[in-house]
Amino acid sequence: MTGAATVDAGEVAKFDAMAEEWWDPQGKFRPLHEMTPCRLDYITAQIAMEHDRDLCAPSPFAGLRLLDIGCGGGLLSEPMARLGASVVGADAADTALPVARRHAETSALQIDYRHTTAEALAAEGASFDVVLAMEIIEHVAEPQSFVDACAALVAPGGLLIVSTLNKTAKSYALAIVGAERILRWLPPGTHDWRKFQPPESVSDMLRAAGLDPVDRKGMVFDPLKRSWSLSPRDLSVNYAITASRPSAAR
Repeated sequence: MTGAATVDAGEVAKFDAMAEEWWDPQGKFRPLHEMTPCRLDYITAQIAMEHDRDLCAPSPFAGLRLLDIGCGGGLLSEPMARLGASVVGADAADTALPVARRHAETSALQIDYRHTTAEALAAEGASFDVVLAMEIIEHVAEPQSFVDACAALVAPGGLLIVSTLNKTAKSYALAIVGAERILRWLPPGTHDWRKFQPPESVSDMLRAAGLDPVDRKGMVFDPLKRSWSLSPRDLSVNYAITASRPSAAR
Protein backbone atom coordinates (compact mmCIF):
# COMPACT_ATOMS: atom_id res chain seq x y z
CA MET A 1 0.00 0.00 0.00
CA THR A 2 1.38 3.41 -0.99
CA GLY A 3 0.45 6.97 -0.12
CA ALA A 4 0.06 6.20 3.58
CA ALA A 5 1.30 9.53 4.99
CA THR A 6 -1.76 10.08 7.20
CA VAL A 7 -2.34 6.44 8.15
CA ASP A 8 -1.93 5.71 11.86
CA ALA A 9 -0.65 2.11 12.06
CA GLY A 10 -1.98 1.70 15.59
CA GLU A 11 -5.48 2.69 14.53
CA VAL A 12 -5.36 0.32 11.55
CA ALA A 13 -4.35 -2.52 13.87
CA LYS A 14 -7.39 -1.88 16.08
CA PHE A 15 -9.76 -2.36 13.16
CA ASP A 16 -7.78 -5.27 11.71
CA ALA A 17 -8.40 -7.13 14.97
CA MET A 18 -12.17 -6.67 14.65
CA ALA A 19 -12.49 -7.23 10.89
CA GLU A 20 -14.56 -10.43 10.97
CA GLU A 21 -17.25 -8.71 13.03
CA TRP A 22 -18.12 -5.96 10.53
CA TRP A 23 -21.49 -7.44 9.56
CA ASP A 24 -22.50 -8.72 13.00
CA PRO A 25 -25.16 -6.23 14.21
CA GLN A 26 -24.66 -7.46 17.78
CA GLY A 27 -20.85 -7.45 17.64
CA LYS A 28 -18.18 -4.82 18.18
CA PHE A 29 -19.56 -2.68 15.34
CA ARG A 30 -23.09 -2.60 16.80
CA PRO A 31 -22.89 1.20 17.39
CA LEU A 32 -22.11 1.76 13.70
CA HIS A 33 -24.97 -0.51 12.63
CA GLU A 34 -27.30 1.49 14.85
CA MET A 35 -25.95 4.80 13.55
CA THR A 36 -26.08 3.84 9.87
CA PRO A 37 -29.76 4.72 9.18
CA CYS A 38 -29.11 8.23 10.53
CA ARG A 39 -25.90 8.53 8.53
CA LEU A 40 -27.73 7.43 5.39
CA ASP A 41 -30.51 9.96 5.97
CA TYR A 42 -27.90 12.71 6.05
CA ILE A 43 -25.77 11.45 3.17
CA THR A 44 -28.62 10.75 0.77
CA ALA A 45 -30.32 14.08 1.47
CA GLN A 46 -27.10 16.00 0.80
CA ILE A 47 -26.33 14.13 -2.42
CA ALA A 48 -29.90 14.47 -3.66
CA MET A 49 -29.93 18.21 -2.99
CA GLU A 50 -26.52 19.05 -4.42
CA HIS A 51 -26.79 16.73 -7.45
CA ASP A 52 -30.52 17.32 -8.06
CA ARG A 53 -31.60 13.71 -7.64
CA ASP A 54 -35.03 12.29 -6.82
CA LEU A 55 -34.70 9.82 -3.97
CA CYS A 56 -37.98 8.21 -5.00
CA ALA A 57 -36.52 7.17 -8.36
CA PRO A 58 -35.48 3.49 -8.78
CA SER A 59 -31.73 4.28 -8.90
CA PRO A 60 -31.44 7.91 -7.83
CA PHE A 61 -27.65 8.01 -7.80
CA ALA A 62 -27.10 6.33 -11.17
CA GLY A 63 -24.23 7.95 -13.03
CA LEU A 64 -22.54 9.24 -9.87
CA ARG A 65 -19.08 8.01 -8.97
CA LEU A 66 -18.67 7.67 -5.19
CA LEU A 67 -15.68 6.96 -2.95
CA ASP A 68 -16.18 5.56 0.55
CA ILE A 69 -12.80 6.19 2.18
CA GLY A 70 -12.26 4.10 5.29
CA CYS A 71 -15.02 1.81 4.08
CA GLY A 72 -14.39 -1.01 6.55
CA GLY A 73 -16.75 -3.88 5.86
CA GLY A 74 -18.90 -1.79 3.51
CA LEU A 75 -21.74 -0.64 5.79
CA LEU A 76 -22.12 2.52 3.70
CA SER A 77 -20.68 1.30 0.39
CA GLU A 78 -23.46 -1.26 -0.04
CA PRO A 79 -26.47 1.08 0.35
CA MET A 80 -24.79 3.62 -1.94
CA ALA A 81 -24.39 0.89 -4.58
CA ARG A 82 -28.04 -0.13 -4.14
CA LEU A 83 -29.01 3.49 -4.84
CA GLY A 84 -27.22 3.24 -8.19
CA ALA A 85 -23.86 4.89 -7.54
CA SER A 86 -20.65 3.45 -8.95
CA VAL A 87 -18.82 2.81 -5.67
CA VAL A 88 -15.15 2.52 -4.80
CA GLY A 89 -14.56 1.42 -1.20
CA ALA A 90 -11.05 2.11 0.08
CA ASP A 91 -9.47 1.15 3.39
CA ALA A 92 -5.99 1.04 4.89
CA ALA A 93 -6.97 -2.05 6.93
CA ASP A 94 -6.61 -4.87 4.42
CA THR A 95 -8.29 -7.48 6.63
CA ALA A 96 -11.63 -5.67 6.31
CA LEU A 97 -11.71 -5.87 2.53
CA PRO A 98 -12.17 -9.64 2.08
CA VAL A 99 -15.09 -9.37 4.51
CA ALA A 100 -16.52 -6.49 2.47
CA ARG A 101 -16.05 -8.35 -0.83
CA ARG A 102 -17.72 -11.51 0.45
CA HIS A 103 -20.71 -9.62 1.76
CA ALA A 104 -21.10 -7.60 -1.45
CA GLU A 105 -20.97 -10.81 -3.50
CA THR A 106 -23.61 -12.39 -1.28
CA SER A 107 -25.72 -9.26 -1.77
CA ALA A 108 -25.18 -9.34 -5.57
CA LEU A 109 -23.57 -5.89 -5.54
CA GLN A 110 -20.71 -4.66 -7.72
CA ILE A 111 -18.35 -2.62 -5.51
CA ASP A 112 -14.71 -1.88 -6.27
CA TYR A 113 -12.96 -2.48 -2.94
CA ARG A 114 -9.31 -1.42 -2.76
CA HIS A 115 -6.54 -1.61 -0.15
CA THR A 116 -5.36 1.97 -0.59
CA THR A 117 -5.45 5.47 0.87
CA ALA A 118 -6.88 8.86 -0.06
CA GLU A 119 -3.35 10.09 -0.77
CA ALA A 120 -2.63 7.24 -3.18
CA LEU A 121 -5.89 7.75 -5.04
CA ALA A 122 -5.22 11.48 -5.30
CA ALA A 123 -1.73 10.78 -6.65
CA GLU A 124 -3.35 8.62 -9.33
CA GLY A 125 -5.56 11.53 -10.36
CA ALA A 126 -8.79 9.81 -9.30
CA SER A 127 -11.92 11.94 -9.20
CA PHE A 128 -15.37 11.37 -7.69
CA ASP A 129 -18.73 13.11 -7.58
CA VAL A 130 -19.07 12.21 -3.89
CA VAL A 131 -16.40 11.36 -1.32
CA LEU A 132 -17.48 9.94 2.04
CA ALA A 133 -15.06 10.17 4.99
CA MET A 134 -17.28 8.96 7.79
CA GLU A 135 -15.88 8.31 11.28
CA ILE A 136 -12.32 8.30 10.03
CA ILE A 137 -10.74 11.72 10.59
CA GLU A 138 -10.46 10.96 14.32
CA HIS A 139 -8.32 7.92 13.45
CA VAL A 140 -5.72 9.49 11.12
CA ALA A 141 -2.27 10.81 11.97
CA GLU A 142 -2.48 14.18 10.18
CA PRO A 143 -6.07 15.49 9.88
CA GLN A 144 -5.34 18.45 7.59
CA SER A 145 -3.25 16.33 5.22
CA PHE A 146 -6.03 13.74 5.18
CA VAL A 147 -8.67 16.37 4.38
CA ASP A 148 -6.40 17.81 1.66
CA ALA A 149 -6.14 14.37 0.05
CA CYS A 150 -9.89 13.77 0.26
CA ALA A 151 -10.62 17.21 -1.19
CA ALA A 152 -8.27 16.56 -4.11
CA LEU A 153 -10.51 13.62 -5.03
CA VAL A 154 -13.67 15.74 -5.31
CA ALA A 155 -14.64 16.60 -8.88
CA PRO A 156 -15.92 20.08 -9.76
CA GLY A 157 -19.50 20.30 -8.52
CA GLY A 158 -18.86 17.34 -6.21
CA LEU A 159 -19.19 16.80 -2.48
CA LEU A 160 -17.05 15.71 0.45
CA ILE A 161 -19.08 14.49 3.43
CA VAL A 162 -17.21 14.13 6.72
CA SER A 163 -18.48 12.85 10.05
CA THR A 164 -16.60 12.70 13.32
CA LEU A 165 -16.79 13.41 17.05
CA ASN A 166 -16.73 16.86 18.62
CA LYS A 167 -14.04 17.63 21.19
CA THR A 168 -16.23 18.43 24.19
CA ALA A 169 -16.59 17.27 27.78
CA LYS A 170 -19.88 15.65 26.73
CA SER A 171 -18.23 13.64 23.94
CA TYR A 172 -15.59 12.40 26.39
CA ALA A 173 -18.23 11.41 28.91
CA LEU A 174 -20.45 9.62 26.37
CA ALA A 175 -18.05 8.23 23.75
CA ILE A 176 -15.11 7.32 25.99
CA VAL A 177 -16.33 6.85 29.56
CA GLY A 178 -19.85 5.68 28.76
CA ALA A 179 -19.60 3.75 25.50
CA GLU A 180 -16.15 2.21 26.03
CA ARG A 181 -15.48 1.94 29.75
CA ILE A 182 -18.87 1.50 31.40
CA LEU A 183 -21.34 0.10 28.85
CA ARG A 184 -18.64 -1.65 26.77
CA TRP A 185 -20.52 -0.88 23.55
CA LEU A 186 -17.08 -0.36 21.98
CA PRO A 187 -13.75 -1.99 22.81
CA PRO A 188 -11.77 0.19 25.23
CA GLY A 189 -9.29 2.32 23.32
CA THR A 190 -11.38 2.52 20.15
CA HIS A 191 -11.25 6.31 20.33
CA ASP A 192 -8.70 8.86 21.49
CA TRP A 193 -10.44 12.02 22.73
CA ARG A 194 -7.33 14.04 21.88
CA LYS A 195 -8.04 13.33 18.19
CA PHE A 196 -11.64 14.56 18.29
CA GLN A 197 -12.28 17.71 16.24
CA PRO A 198 -14.64 20.66 16.84
CA PRO A 199 -16.90 21.46 13.84
CA GLU A 200 -15.17 24.82 13.39
CA SER A 201 -11.80 23.10 13.03
CA VAL A 202 -13.12 20.67 10.41
CA SER A 203 -14.77 23.53 8.52
CA ASP A 204 -11.47 25.42 8.55
CA MET A 205 -9.66 22.33 7.23
CA LEU A 206 -12.20 21.99 4.42
CA ARG A 207 -11.81 25.65 3.44
CA ALA A 208 -8.02 25.33 3.54
CA ALA A 209 -8.39 22.38 1.16
CA GLY A 210 -10.34 24.51 -1.33
CA LEU A 211 -13.89 23.36 -0.52
CA ASP A 212 -16.93 25.30 0.65
CA PRO A 213 -18.76 23.93 3.73
CA VAL A 214 -22.46 24.01 2.83
CA ASP A 215 -24.16 22.09 5.65
CA ARG A 216 -23.58 20.59 9.06
CA LYS A 217 -25.81 18.64 11.42
CA GLY A 218 -25.48 16.75 14.67
CA MET A 219 -26.24 13.08 15.08
CA VAL A 220 -27.86 12.55 18.46
CA PHE A 221 -28.15 9.22 20.27
CA ASP A 222 -31.16 8.28 22.40
CA PRO A 223 -29.81 5.64 24.84
CA LEU A 224 -33.28 4.51 25.91
CA LYS A 225 -34.40 3.72 22.37
CA ARG A 226 -30.85 3.01 21.12
CA SER A 227 -31.65 5.12 18.07
CA TRP A 228 -30.08 8.09 16.31
CA SER A 229 -31.58 11.25 14.87
CA LEU A 230 -30.30 14.31 13.02
CA SER A 231 -30.22 17.69 14.75
CA PRO A 232 -29.54 21.11 13.20
CA ARG A 233 -28.40 22.43 16.60
CA ASP A 234 -26.88 19.70 18.77
CA LEU A 235 -23.38 19.01 17.45
CA SER A 236 -21.95 18.37 20.90
CA VAL A 237 -20.96 14.72 20.33
CA ASN A 238 -21.36 13.30 16.79
CA TYR A 239 -21.80 15.48 13.72
CA ALA A 240 -21.45 15.56 9.93
CA ILE A 241 -20.32 18.32 7.59
CA THR A 242 -20.83 18.56 3.83
CA ALA A 243 -18.50 20.62 1.67
CA SER A 244 -18.64 21.24 -2.07
CA ARG A 245 -16.19 22.02 -4.81
CA PRO A 246 -17.58 24.78 -7.02
CA SER A 247 -18.29 23.64 -10.55
CA ALA A 248 -16.40 25.14 -13.44
CA ALA A 249 -19.57 26.94 -14.52
CA ARG A 250 -19.85 28.97 -11.31
